[in-house]
Amino acid sequence: MSVIHQLSPHVADLIAAGEVVERPASVVKELLENAVDAGAKHITVELKHGGMTFLRVSDDGSGMDAADAETAFLRHATSKLREAGDLAAIQTLGFRGEALAAIASVSRVDLLTRTAGDDAGTSLRLEGGTVVERSPVGCPVGTTMIIRDLFYNTPARMKFMKSDAAEAAQILSAVQNQALCHPEVSFRCLRDGQEQLSTPGDGSLKSAVYTVLGREFSKDLIEVDSRWEDYLLRGFVTSPTATRGNRLAQRFFVAGRPVKSKLLSSALERAYENQLLAGRFPGCVLLLELPPRLVDVNVHPAKTEIRFLSEQDVFDAVRYGVLGALNRAPGRPEMKLSPRPKPPVEAPAAQPGSKREFYQTMDAARFRQFAKTVAQTPPAPPEVAGRVFAPPPKPVEATLSAPPAALRSEPRPPVKDPAPEPVQQSLPLPAVPGYRVVGEVLDTYIIVEQDGCMLLVDKHAAHERILFEKLRAAKEAPMGQLLLSPLPVRLGREEAGAVLENAALLASFGFEAEDFGGGSVVLRQIPAELDLSQAEATLQELAAQLLEGRRAAADALRDRLLHTIACKAAIKAGWHTDPRERDELVAQVLGRDDIKYCPHGRPVCMTLTRSQLERQFRRS
Repeated sequence: MSVIHQLSPHVADLIAAGEVVERPASVVKELLENAVDAGAKHITVELKHGGMTFLRVSDDGSGMDAADAETAFLRHATSKLREAGDLAAIQTLGFRGEALAAIASVSRVDLLTRTAGDDAGTSLRLEGGTVVERSPVGCPVGTTMIIRDLFYNTPARMKFMKSDAAEAAQILSAVQNQALCHPEVSFRCLRDGQEQLSTPGDGSLKSAVYTVLGREFSKDLIEVDSRWEDYLLRGFVTSPTATRGNRLAQRFFVAGRPVKSKLLSSALERAYENQLLAGRFPGCVLLLELPPRLVDVNVHPAKTEIRFLSEQDVFDAVRYGVLGALNRAPGRPEMKLSPRPKPPVEAPAAQPGSKREFYQTMDAARFRQFAKTVAQTPPAPPEVAGRVFAPPPKPVEATLSAPPAALRSEPRPPVKDPAPEPVQQSLPLPAVPGYRVVGEVLDTYIIVEQDGCMLLVDKHAAHERILFEKLRAAKEAPMGQLLLSPLPVRLGREEAGAVLENAALLASFGFEAEDFGGGSVVLRQIPAELDLSQAEATLQELAAQLLEGRRAAADALRDRLLHTIACKAAIKAGWHTDPRERDELVAQVLGRDDIKYCPHGRPVCMTLTRSQLERQFRRS
């Protein structure tokens, strides 16, 4: 008796459908891709009950004639490929010829379609992949697909479906993805008769991002537009201060397709290195365009995963494209203030003659009398803490007159000036807008006035970033300072082993450590920038970094060690700062574009505008 037998076409179709159609959102994704390939400019998605009982996708694309309409539902029927060589140059979203056949095999389908050259359109009705009715029909140019009773003939699949709300959310996400990677197309989505999404389709990615992801996501975006060899990267990324606790806000599109790629996510986060807090992740909408020969999109039935010919080139294109955008981003983060406080409850009227009477509301006659009294009363010198400050005396104007005879001298013969010395040519530097250092509060924040704004500079974050950039840019090892008395540092055995194993690496940062036995080491030299009181804590953190970063790349490990050294060597919050040191710190922050965030991602400088202050004081 034969054990192996060939499956019936119906069962084979159901198995194939399971690879392409996982849920209603899979149906919408495939139909949207077909509509975009057909050149549609307006696409509408309507659904009921989470898409399980009713789905309609309408477009104004090229449409199909009667013959093509029936052929399109056959397995492996496609207009995108002709021969094997075409697989190396795929430039359309659909090409496998499986989507319509898979959808029709697990649902009831109605199709309305017409081309611009036909007077009448075509209507088809299918059940379980079989055409049960065909007829000519009047309809607009384009295609309308109606999907009813999804998985009606595969009840085992029904139990894996989630609630109507969850399935509808997945459909909306599929529409959003298409709207982001095709901003030139207007997408509209209606759920149970209520509009959920409507994009303008004006070709602007920024307007598509605003419509799809909302105002909160869009207000802190940095534009990315770079080209590296054959790779074109454009889109938007969030600023380092607008990160999230997960990667759900990262959206990548390659050759017009939404994809999930750990490679692209890793390249994005590498660009934010030294600018993010631990456990925070940037958001993005990034579109990567590359020649078809450099990418293989035929590795997944749903085309959600792709393979690159050179992953390193793609990684570098994304990483340095985003990094360049972050470095070019102008401005500083603005301080977020609470809304203007509500007006206080009016206090009861004060008794005449009391001090509080001055602040009460006056009528017109009373105000004129008050103004007249103030104008006739000479101003009194201010009194602060019992001390009276009299106004300064007016300066006496000096009169220029001829000097007395005793001071006159005879004119001397002119002295020949020596030849002027050569002056070194100065290079023009970008001018820093005028600013004024007002002072320092809480021994932590420096107050600066510039261009009608108040700036608050975190001196620890600023100094930490300056030191980090200095250490990272140095081609020679940092200058070390020998300790008069070697400093023993107690570590765990694993930490001490990591320090001794990486003694050469630590020496390149100015540390000289030797084994002291029992899981301890002794420091004989530390970097010149590091205070002795911070040496032990710094080495303990470095040991922990070395243990955690055993498998990290050399550059990444070096940056992590420099983070620790810069943090420990920087000015601390709460320390009193010398005015000259404070002024130099402000000059560095305002004169350099790379001092925006500390290596941990905290902002160095916050801006408080005049209008923000006036709103808080109810002056506007």
